[in-house]
Amino acid sequence: MHFIEKEPSQKRIDFDQKLRSNKILRVPGAYSPLTAKLIEEIGYDAVYVSGGVMANDLGFPDIGLTTLQDVSTRSYLISRATNLPTIVDIDTGFKSCKETVETFEEFGITGVHLEDQIERKRCGHLENKELISTDKMVKKIKECINARKDQNFKIIARSDANSVEGINKMIERCKAYIDAGAEIIFPEALHDEKDFEKVRKELSGYLLANMTEFGKSKLFNYKELENFGYNIVIYPVTTQRLAMKNVEDGLRDIYTNGHQNNIIDKMQTRKRLYELVDYEKYNSLDEKIFNFSDEGHE
Repeated sequence: MHFIEKEPSQKRIDFDQKLRSNKILRVPGAYSPLTAKLIEEIGYDAVYVSGGVMANDLGFPDIGLTTLQDVSTRSYLISRATNLPTIVDIDTGFKSCKETVETFEEFGITGVHLEDQIERKRCGHLENKELISTDKMVKKIKECINARKDQNFKIIARSDANSVEGINKMIERCKAYIDAGAEIIFPEALHDEKDFEKVRKELSGYLLANMTEFGKSKLFNYKELENFGYNIVIYPVTTQRLAMKNVEDGLRDIYTNGHQNNIIDKMQTRKRLYELVDYEKYNSLDEKIFNFSDEGHE
């Protein structure tokens, strides 16, 4: 374990270099800063902040109810807890793509992805989505690109068109998004091998695969996705789903039995928590500062 050492600009350089390695980057979602620290410790390539997870954590459905302040503040807290790059879902841009990109760049984020749905958006793996026109999405992408100061800040274009207009129309849209300057394409809600392979064959540039559970996409091993030619795989809601299932089971057990003795073995220990938050290192640093201060007053 270690203290946070990397500046946001270095995290962006790291992410760019990782993309150029031609090895698929594995990026789990973090719903909290502590989760981000665990993602880094295990050895993943980056951290992802899902818009759906942010909405759910606030007690809302993922239908465009969160604000720029909601998501940017939480994303900042998550990103500052790790040396890994952090990628954030900005939904449809929070009304102003310029302000949104400026905010997330200032908060130390590595890149953001923008989707081509209307403002009252839906989860990419649900039905009844509505899209904006290709021209409007292109305009948004260009606004994002013009707003960034660091050229290594990644602008990712997500298309939800597959389940609305079909895969061929989605590919046409994505080509226009690439021409507009999007460096990474996120084709949402692909179904099977044929879909993933067809998109890779038709599109240039970096591709992001979404391996969310209980959705429309078959869940592939990351090596399979790498063989398909994808550059990034995200697991956006996995950590929240794991946590909430165990929290629910534990609370029900305590409610029924009146004590925690049946579920102690399912809990993170105090010792393990202290390891993860670098308790001893911070404590040691605090003692050095305190002792130094004392010596200064002698």
